[in-house]
Amino acid sequence: MHDFKFKNKDLYCENVKVSDVAKAVGTPFYLYSHNTLVDHLTKIQRAFAKVNPIVCFAMKSNGNLSVLKTLANYGAGFDIVSMGELKKALLIGADPKKIVFASVGKTEDEIAIALKAGILFFNVESVPELEEINRIAKKMGKVAPVALRINPDVAAATHNFITTGTLKNKFGIDLTSTRRLLKEQKKYKNIKITGLHIHIGSQIVTAKPFINAIKKVIEFLESLRSEGIRIEYLDIGGGMGIIYKDENPQTAQNYSDAILPYLEKTGLKIVMEPGRFIVGNAGIFVTKVLYLKDNGFKKFLIVDGGMNDLIRPSLYDAYHEIVAVKASKAKIIKVDVVGPICESGDFLGKARELPALKKNDLLAVLSAGAYGFVMSSNYNVRCRVPEVLVKGKEFAVTKKRETYDDLLRNETIPTFLK
Repeated sequence: MHDFKFKNKDLYCENVKVSDVAKAVGTPFYLYSHNTLVDHLTKIQRAFAKVNPIVCFAMKSNGNLSVLKTLANYGAGFDIVSMGELKKALLIGADPKKIVFASVGKTEDEIAIALKAGILFFNVESVPELEEINRIAKKMGKVAPVALRINPDVAAATHNFITTGTLKNKFGIDLTSTRRLLKEQKKYKNIKITGLHIHIGSQIVTAKPFINAIKKVIEFLESLRSEGIRIEYLDIGGGMGIIYKDENPQTAQNYSDAILPYLEKTGLKIVMEPGRFIVGNAGIFVTKVLYLKDNGFKKFLIVDGGMNDLIRPSLYDAYHEIVAVKASKAKIIKVDVVGPICESGDFLGKARELPALKKNDLLAVLSAGAYGFVMSSNYNVRCRVPEVLVKGKEFAVTKKRETYDDLLRNETIPTFLK
């Protein structure tokens, strides 16, 4: 479910006309729905209420402060992967005991600041990382809570770049090494291993890979218990897919029906890390038409938003539905929707059937709330676009459009070039 609907031929976000936002802030821009964010979060909370999970929103999918504040207001915690994300979480008043810290390459500064903040635990990805956290915790006179991210070697039917649960990927610790660490944990005097963590990938639309991974974890837990090893938390990660085109992803309730019996069987406190499921269809990217180009072989709809603004189509060959913001009776033509960036890979959609739009007509790229703005760049010396949040009949710019002064602020020309 999402709150981007057509009313009287105009696309609305909740009760705000998208074209009105474009008039106010210019194009391109990202637009988020408060109601959709809340709806998707609460669907997960209700579906898994029996195990009362800590739902830690995966901030890497969308780091907008107003999005984060919306979710925190409704009880969400945060899955973070950097110091910047930690600082954002603390800035909006997140409960540190609802923050888990992932990333395969945590730095000393990041570990120290997270320890000082008192986060729930670090998701540890390797033995050297565990040793480093132990060293830093000892230096600070603290005991660091950690969960070991196990790699269950389970394949997920998703893009190779976003599958993370097999041993050919860089993520997690194999089961043999995990068992050894748990048996030898007393040697890490400033570490407390409180849980196990799994995350097998993103945009997974069926329960089967999750069930396979959790079954492996349960079997592993039972063998640990037989050896007298106890833990408190099981972090099942995220990865739930959404509809981009013609996918038929599981609902939160479907997912819960499939895995809840296994989670209850563990008897552990459950942590979840949804990102895309909550925010993916809660946001769109709005761009305007510059030109319609016909080279005799193909038609190109050239727009003012490009791969630097939304890189998923270029990076993953990802599909995003593209619609005209105002319904049109113009002839339907087949076009590639492309941007102004000097790369052949600069496209938002290929071979799309759209009305023959004119200059300044608006397009909405749907399902752009996750991994949209957060992956944008200043390539071609382009300013990053604004982000806007709608709640009911109101909207506000929550991140201003960058200016060229912003881009040049940290650059200097050394005196030996003058």
